[in-house]
Amino acid sequence: MKGKLVIFSAPSGAGKTTIVRQLLINRTLSLEFSVSATCREPRPNEIEGRDYYFLSLNEFKKRVAAGDFLEWEEVYPGICYGTLKSEVDRICDAGKNVIFDVDVVGGLNIKKQFGNQALAVFVQPPSVEELRIRLKNRSTESDEKIAMRIAKAEHELSFSDKFDVILVNDNLEKAVKEAESLVREFVSR
Repeated sequence: MKGKLVIFSAPSGAGKTTIVRQLLINRTLSLEFSVSATCREPRPNEIEGRDYYFLSLNEFKKRVAAGDFLEWEEVYPGICYGTLKSEVDRICDAGKNVIFDVDVVGGLNIKKQFGNQALAVFVQPPSVEELRIRLKNRSTESDEKIAMRIAKAEHELSFSDKFDVILVNDNLEKAVKEAESLVREFVSR
């Protein structure tokens, strides 16, 4: 495999997607986004093949059984997310570095498989309360879904020390600059 793998994981609302999008703008890093697959419904403005590959639960399970996933997880009951092997192969075969925006378990699973060829970055929110505020400000989910995400986030925070780097996102501009520096150093090795 030619490219390197850069993994960004975090609890929902910590800012990993925003950071990843900013890194993708920087052409000198030669990054391409690994689009994950999911069986949840698209949110407003999400586009098939850009944000996710949207599969039915049945189709997702068939692809799992066929061994098509590098990693996958049932994140919430009946809601699965995963990384298709074909997506990673496509990007690496094009001579680019793969950047992932995945949940904590998925990020650790990818790191375990690729070792030093992967950099695993944990984006940490300044606090759980700040996370709650960010999720509420999104206005995309019910209070019940937000409560589910907060409970999951509290559990995910306990895995931060298993990542190569913890990046605290208490100031987005600063976090993006730190992320860019980390990625540049890693891909240039």
